[in-house]
Amino acid sequence: MFTLVMLTALSVLSLNMFLPSLSNMAEDFQADYALVTLSIAGYLGITAALMLIMGPLSDRFGRRPVLLAALAIFTFASSVCALTADIWVFLAFRVLQGAVIAGWGLSLAVIRDTAPPREAASRIGYVTMAMAVAPALGPMFGGALDELFGWRASFVAFTGFGAAALALCWVDLGETNKRPSETFAKQFHSYPELIRSRRYWGYALCMAFSTGAFYAFLAGAPLVAVSMLGLSPAALGFYMGTITAGFMLGSFLSGRFAKRYPLTTMMLSGRLVACLGLVVGLALFLAGLVHVISLFGACVFVGLGNGLTMPSCNAGALSVRPELVGSASGLAGALTVGGGAILTSITGAIVTEKTGHYALLGMMLSVSLMALIAALAVLRIDRRERMTSPA
Repeated sequence: MFTLVMLTALSVLSLNMFLPSLSNMAEDFQADYALVTLSIAGYLGITAALMLIMGPLSDRFGRRPVLLAALAIFTFASSVCALTADIWVFLAFRVLQGAVIAGWGLSLAVIRDTAPPREAASRIGYVTMAMAVAPALGPMFGGALDELFGWRASFVAFTGFGAAALALCWVDLGETNKRPSETFAKQFHSYPELIRSRRYWGYALCMAFSTGAFYAFLAGAPLVAVSMLGLSPAALGFYMGTITAGFMLGSFLSGRFAKRYPLTTMMLSGRLVACLGLVVGLALFLAGLVHVISLFGACVFVGLGNGLTMPSCNAGALSVRPELVGSASGLAGALTVGGGAILTSITGAIVTEKTGHYALLGMMLSVSLMALIAALAVLRIDRRERMTSPA
């Protein structure tokens, strides 16, 4: 579990630890700031594509070799990013750093390989806490490194983290895929059963829409907080961390209780908590209470609900076809990242200084309701199968 938590943290940390250094990087490379920001967009794009590739590769060749190869690529790419003086070389190898996303996707597959669904949901709950802690601490650590040693220090740190994770996996992580596919051809024959599974799509869509509410928050909250609530950048940073705190609490509760309750119970609990918090937030705004608590208090419940929902969604999606755990994880992850990118763009278009908090909370509530519908669809499928199956 320690190894899996470290892999998950590294896969998330690599996205945002260097963000405070973007301006200094643009100055050092003598490049436009917009060009340097491609290190974010390109990274997200490649991670979505790699999720679709690494999952099937791990089903065919095993989790261990794919993880080791991904970490080796990440470590090498990080070292080049730290040393190069050419912006295009930097961007090319920054994209290659996206290989570390295997640390997240395949960690979930490893958990499902070694535990039944409810136990897997519990373990995933603890692992996903790293997904909350790492993005919260990463920019602070990266900013401190830049202040002391310059922006390249973040990529030197990535090189060290990658080498340490590679050594840790080499020593600690055994192969958990006990039934690898004999050939890709035989593996592909099983894909239609996964793609046609309504239960799988229920889990995957619930996960994508749940995360989508968080992406909508990231896209719209800064504008609403500054233009309507008058928050300073420091205060905004503090309050935006509240949704992460809610997610950590929800993930912890999933770790404690997911073993005792069905996956759909945890999913529905999380969706109801998120929707209820947003409804209360909208009601407070409609009542004329335009206050920071009305916005960020409601969003804390979104984080809490996501923490309750996501581990069970992941465990359920990976349980539909046990021989395609890696593929299922990759497809669900790509759907979540791609859907998040779309919802971020939509939120940026509809949340303006005029529409403000109503548009933001309304968007988040709409997306959360879609996740609730997906969870209810899974519950309906479960009940129907229990009624039709032999006693």
